[in-house]
Amino acid sequence: MRARVLAAVTAVTLLAAGVPAPARGAAAPAPAPGATAPCPRLPAPTVSRPPRPVPPPAVPHQQVVGGETLAGPGLVTPPGSPAPPAVTATTWLVADLDSGAVLGACGPHEYGTPASTQKLLLAATMLSRLDPRQVAVATRADLEIEPGSSAVGLLVGGRYPVETLWLGLLLQSGNDAANMLARLGAGSARAGVDRMNAEARRLGALQTRAVTPSGLDGPGQFTSAYDLALIARACFADPRFGRYALTERAQVPAQPALKKGGFQIQNENQLIYRYPGALGGKTGFTELARHSYVGAAQRGGRRLVVTLLGAEARPVRGWQQGAQLLDWGFALPRDASVGRLVDPGELDAAPAGPVAEKAPTADAPARPTPGPWRGPAGTALRRMADGDWTLIVPTAGLLALVVGGTVAVVVARRSRSRRSGRRRA
Repeated sequence: MRARVLAAVTAVTLLAAGVPAPARGAAAPAPAPGATAPCPRLPAPTVSRPPRPVPPPAVPHQQVVGGETLAGPGLVTPPGSPAPPAVTATTWLVADLDSGAVLGACGPHEYGTPASTQKLLLAATMLSRLDPRQVAVATRADLEIEPGSSAVGLLVGGRYPVETLWLGLLLQSGNDAANMLARLGAGSARAGVDRMNAEARRLGALQTRAVTPSGLDGPGQFTSAYDLALIARACFADPRFGRYALTERAQVPAQPALKKGGFQIQNENQLIYRYPGALGGKTGFTELARHSYVGAAQRGGRRLVVTLLGAEARPVRGWQQGAQLLDWGFALPRDASVGRLVDPGELDAAPAGPVAEKAPTADAPARPTPGPWRGPAGTALRRMADGDWTLIVPTAGLLALVVGGTVAVVVARRSRSRRSGRRRA
């Protein structure tokens, strides 16, 4: 009897909280769409690195941007295609710059740390906003970068054409140039980062969140191989970017007022020297991110781009891994595809709904997209399953209160029954 009372009270409490008990024999949730084949990996040496940052939780509607086959963490390639080369990169993607077709990928929507490939998002955001002939003065704040990190060598008070800053950014991966370009394009480096994030959303790069204009590591800063391909495609659509990315050497002007001479910088992307048809791209490295790479090339009337994150330089350098994946992509038929790169503004033009949500951040994780409305009880259960503590905590507290009260009532009744029994004896 007591068990039946307790079960009844618990059931009433669950219904009052809008959380039904699971139905018996309910089917297990369907597996997430996308490939599950393991990615071919090269063995890499063990390296000392800072702890990996905890990525935001996966958001289902963001993982299927470009096609459901791209949602999985494993390898996805066209049916019947040859196996792609083994690489040390944790995630990668190969796509057609012109058609937007994704030719193959490994975990394209898995979160990664961008390092200096994030400078491509700065270029996609600011190239059209700045006059390359404008001459600007470097400030002390522009030069506040991590000691020992890559820099062009700008001087406080130095006067530099914007075009020189772009060349310093893309050839030398200058973090000082990144800060200065973000400031010139938005009024401050912080405002520049905000515009970069807005541009990422416009491009459909929903998994990208910039914290620094340069790609120097910052808390909550993430991207994905798919997002990098969207950003690279926007960059290569601008002829100026293509010209800068293929420049082998550039001259940084002298600063007579500061009594400093000029000097030459050289493009660090080895693809442009060693890969026939190379169009350029961007290298990246931090101790946390390891090696990241974006590279593009043209062959036989096709322009392909490769993006990779989390690679090691041994036994094969990052740009070489990119070159091998480009070779693999060029060998595929022209109509090969496992998904596509969405067009700029495409997701903004979609009906208001899940795709319009802000990209997840480490500070404010986004919740998974809710399914169809299932009534108060079903909706509450779904929210609790998704980790909505605003429902879990009060429901648990209410359950504990009711169950505790029920137990107290039962114990009290048992005590009275025993005392009554003793009196009757």
